[in-house]
Amino acid sequence: MSAPDFLDTNVLVYAYDRVDRSKQLAAQKLVAAALNGAAAISVQVLAELSVTLLHKASPPLRPEQMTVVLDAIAAIPLVTPDCEMVQRAVEARAEYGIHFYDGMIIAAAERAGCARIWSEDLNPGQKYFGILVANPFA
Repeated sequence: MSAPDFLDTNVLVYAYDRVDRSKQLAAQKLVAAALNGAAAISVQVLAELSVTLLHKASPPLRPEQMTVVLDAIAAIPLVTPDCEMVQRAVEARAEYGIHFYDGMIIAAAERAGCARIWSEDLNPGQKYFGILVANPFA
C-alpha cells in the first residue's frame, strides 16, 4: 500500500465552496479519496476549515450546517497535535523559513506518514522533510 496524502485546509474549503466549480470538483475528488483512507487531515485543518466556512465564506455557514460538514468528513484519518509536533513545526520554520502554522501542517503530514501534501498555499514541487507538495488546482 502506498503512503497516504495529506489535505491542507484549502482543499477542504474548495470542496464546499461553489465560487470556482473546477476547483470544487478537484477538491471533492481528493476528499472522496481521503474518505476511503487515501489521505489524512489534522485537527488544525478542521479548525481552519470551520473558521473559514463559518466566518469567511459567502454566505457563511450556520453552525448546524458546519456540523453536517464535519460529520461528512469525520471518516478521514485525523492527526492530533502534541508537543513533539509543535517542536517539529518549529524545526520546519527554522529550516524552511515558513510560517509556524504551515510547519504544523508539515509536521502532521509527517506524523501520518504522508508522501505528499495537497496544498494551494505551500510551494508546489518543494519537499519539506521529504514530503512533496503538489497544488491540486494548478
